[in-house]
Order: sequence, then structure tokens, then C-alpha cells
Amino acid sequence: MRTWFLCKVKYAKENEQGLLKNISEQYLVDAVSFTEAEAILYDRLGSQIRGDFQVTGISKSNIVDVFFYDDADIWHKCKVTYLVADGDSGKEKKVTQYMIVTAEDVKQAFERIQESLSSMLVSFRVPDVNESPIVEVFPYERDEVAEQLPPGNFRPVSEVQEDEE
Repeated sequence: MRTWFLCKVKYAKENEQGLLKNISEQYLVDAVSFTEAEAILYDRLGSQIRGDFQVTGISKSNIVDVFFYDDADIWHKCKVTYLVADGDSGKEKKVTQYMIVTAEDVKQAFERIQESLSSMLVSFRVPDVNESPIVEVFPYERDEVAEQLPPGNFRPVSEVQEDEE
């Protein structure tokens, strides 16, 4: 299961008048630890932000899934609820999860979350959709991990097991 970290970054940005103004932005990072989330931020934002920036806060997020659409850049946080049966007692239990989706407005975000979850086997409700302050999402990228490995003869475990048999 993915762990999403909500990260706050503070830096000076030049406005239209040419004056520097301190701003704070939020980013969502998929990482295995707080340290890795911070490292990803410095790696990705180092080329995007001119000048110095500071990571002022990192916290685990309650977001469980992210749905990205190319035609929009505003993130919306959606509250999704559904009922599941408890295996031990047989009683129904209400589950609440939060997901984010890109959309131009709240109506489109609602439609897109409905579309994205249409294959769920249980019926669900979307009681709340809000525009999120998240500026950008950095999902886990497998290629980056491969680039960090030292040179060597790395093969998947399944291939090694086949050779041994």
C-alpha cells in the first residue's frame, strides 16, 4: 500500500512588480519514509524553484489514491464512503477514504472520481469534494530507483530461482 506524504515548502517568489514575496506551497509525495519524501522534494524542486527553498513540514496524508488527468492541473480532494461487511461479526461497517483527482472545477472532479471508481464492486458515495491546496503530486517512479542502483548483474529473483532448478 502506498504512503503519501503531505509536504509544505516555503520559498521566495517574484511577483508581477518584480518584488520577492514569501509563499508556502503543498506537495504530495509517494515515499517509504519522511526522509525519502524530503529527498524527493529537494531532487524535484531543486530544478523548478529558483533560489533557496525550505521544507517546513512533512506529515503522513490520509489520501489513499490519486487520479491524474492531463487536461487539468487543479487538484480536488474527494471524500468517498462505502459499506463493507465485517468478517467476524457480519455487521456492516462504514469506510471513509480520501482521494484526489485533477479537474477544472468541483463538478468535473465529482464526475471524474465517479468514473475512476466505477469498477468498484461495492456501491459508494462521494459526499464531499473540495479544491485542494496541493500544487503538484510526485508519485513513486520505478526508473529513478533503477538509476540509483550501483552497476552490477542485477536480475529478478524469479530468474535466479529458475536457473537454480
